[in-house]
Amino acid sequence: MDFNKYSQYKDMFNNMSPEMKAQMMKMAKEQMKVRVTAFAKKWFSLPVLTIAGVLLGAVVGAFMACFGDILLKVSEIRSEHPLYFIPALAIIGMGIVFAYKKWGEGSERGMGLIFAVGQRKENKIPLILIPLVTITTWATHLFGGSAGREGVAVQIGATFGHNLSKKLPFEGASQTMLIAGMAAGFGGLFQVPMAATAFALEVLIVGRLELYALLPAAAAAFTACKVSSLLGLEKFSVDLATLLGDQSIGFLTNTENGLSFDINFALKLAVLGLIFGLVGAAFAKVLSLAKNFFAKKFPNPIKRIAVMGVVLSAVFLLLWQGRYSGLGTNLIDLSFAGDSAASIYGADWILKFALTILTLAAGFQGGEVTPLFSIGATLGTVSASLVGLPLPLAAALGYAAVFGSASNTLWAPILIGVEVFGPEYMPAFFIVCLVSYVCNFGQSIYKQQKLKLR
Repeated sequence: MDFNKYSQYKDMFNNMSPEMKAQMMKMAKEQMKVRVTAFAKKWFSLPVLTIAGVLLGAVVGAFMACFGDILLKVSEIRSEHPLYFIPALAIIGMGIVFAYKKWGEGSERGMGLIFAVGQRKENKIPLILIPLVTITTWATHLFGGSAGREGVAVQIGATFGHNLSKKLPFEGASQTMLIAGMAAGFGGLFQVPMAATAFALEVLIVGRLELYALLPAAAAAFTACKVSSLLGLEKFSVDLATLLGDQSIGFLTNTENGLSFDINFALKLAVLGLIFGLVGAAFAKVLSLAKNFFAKKFPNPIKRIAVMGVVLSAVFLLLWQGRYSGLGTNLIDLSFAGDSAASIYGADWILKFALTILTLAAGFQGGEVTPLFSIGATLGTVSASLVGLPLPLAAALGYAAVFGSASNTLWAPILIGVEVFGPEYMPAFFIVCLVSYVCNFGQSIYKQQKLKLR
């Protein structure tokens, strides 16, 4: 310390008037308050946001358990009575469009709105989105539309997270809690918390992980997964080792040459990755083109969904009375049945591909991910003989890789493979999903997905 300067400042302070001293003390206190507040925000923001992530995960997990349970029940009702519900798809579609026009407040943009807020282009997600997207998705599935459910889960989680962030006085809380909410929704519904965390971190901007939200997102995803599981929502998983039997040994190692890497098997995986990558890219591209085409063909959204709903109803009924309606979990189950080659038709994947695109382009609600799982699993079953791989393995790889290609994500599909089919197959999922990701030409089902500036 410079004692001479200290003495000078002390003498100056002593010579000040009482009013000046009071003003100086007030300024010093305010400056100290600002510094303490900044220090607290810097060092306490992450723990607080993580705790908020746990609370968010609990709420979203409970909501996902309710949403998922009702969705499965309405799907069962439709499957048991297809002739009662599928013919009314157009009518319920008009009701969906009317509801969004009447009460939507812009929430009809769905994932587009979530991406706009996540990329800091907008700053509001109306709470009305939650009941609207929930009820309209139930209606879409009850009346036979071919759609998914992850869009609902992610939108609901993001809406809860974004609105919770308004109560938190931390810089970046909005984006952090939005990402945490996305992870909670995906993790709570599919019960794959590691994949959900990766998906939420990497989907907003291609090529960049939003690592500042890592801990809150992971806390939200794991909590949501646990809560939805405790409330009775079942996780889809496959015991791939049992299905493969003796074939499960030595996939990536050549047992004849010790533990050397099996190049032939790796090349087969790469070929599968190429196929899955091209199909995922085609799905994303055709979906975008179809939405634009039908929006121009039928500018009135009610007329669009009415006309397309009538056509879709007829097609769904003609094709085995709803085989391609709903999530596509029926096709996924068949892909991993004991005799999947006899259960899956060669055209299953392309028909599910086309009808999902038409359903979403018409304006029905849901998502793309579960149909993509279905497309990938059935495509894998068909492609297995082409590359000489066991059917269950090829179906499992397609399940993850087509989703990864279509969503332009890498780590999420790899971790889905791990959490659904078992960690011992991670090397195979890594190779296939990596090739699939590289071969998707930058296409994405989320057209608002932002490319990282290099």
